[in-house]
Amino acid sequence: MDKKDNRIPVYFIPGLAAGKEIFDFVQLPKDKYSTHYLEWLPPKFRKEKLEDYVLRMSEQIRHKDPVLIGVSFGGIIAQEIAKIIPVRKIILISSVKKRSEFPRRLRLIKALKLYHLFPAKAFQNIHNFNRFAFGKTLSKKAVLYNKYLNVRDEKYLRWAIYSVLSWKQKEQIPGIIHIHGNNDPIFPIKYINNPIVIKGGNHAIILTKAKQISHLINESI
Repeated sequence: MDKKDNRIPVYFIPGLAAGKEIFDFVQLPKDKYSTHYLEWLPPKFRKEKLEDYVLRMSEQIRHKDPVLIGVSFGGIIAQEIAKIIPVRKIILISSVKKRSEFPRRLRLIKALKLYHLFPAKAFQNIHNFNRFAFGKTLSKKAVLYNKYLNVRDEKYLRWAIYSVLSWKQKEQIPGIIHIHGNNDPIFPIKYINNPIVIKGGNHAIILTKAKQISHLINESI
C-alpha cells in the first residue's frame, strides 16, 4: 500500500501561448509540496464560454484544496477555477485580479469590441520574452524562448485573446497573493492593486526572477 502523500498540492497554470516549461526555474521544497501542471486545451469552438472552458481545465486537477499559481492569462484561469472548486490559495504572477487592472489600451479594445482586429501574432509578439530586456548578458532562459512559447495553435490563440479582453471580473477575489514586476509593459503596475512588487521585473519574471518568486511562493503558502 502506498504511503499517503501529505504534501500540499500546487498546480501551475502557464501564460497565454506558454507551456509548463516556463516554470522550470521555480524551485519549491519537494518534501513540502507536490507540483502539477495544467495544460492548455483546444477550445471546442471559436467563442467557447470561458466558464465552460475552465470547467474542462479543472478536470485536470486531481487533488482537494490545491494551491493554484497562474501566470498572466493563467492567473485569470486560476481565479475562474476557484469559482468551481475549493482551493487553498491563489497566487498570481504578472496577471490581473479584475478588469479595472487592465491598461487603458486593452480596456478600449474591449469597450469597442475590436477583438477581431487584434491578431493572434500580435499577442505572440507581446509575449516574446526577447523584447523584455534581459540585459546584455542574455541568459539561456532567453535563448530558449521557443521552448517556453510553444502553444501556437491559431484557434486557441484567437480564443484566448478574446477571453482575456472580454473577462468580466469586477471585484477581486479576497485573499489572492499577487506578485508583479514594477516594469511590466503588458499589465503596468500603476493599474495593479496591492501587489508584491518585484523590483526590476518585467512580464517575464517567472523566468528572470524565479529564485525570488520561489521564495515568495513558499512564504505565501
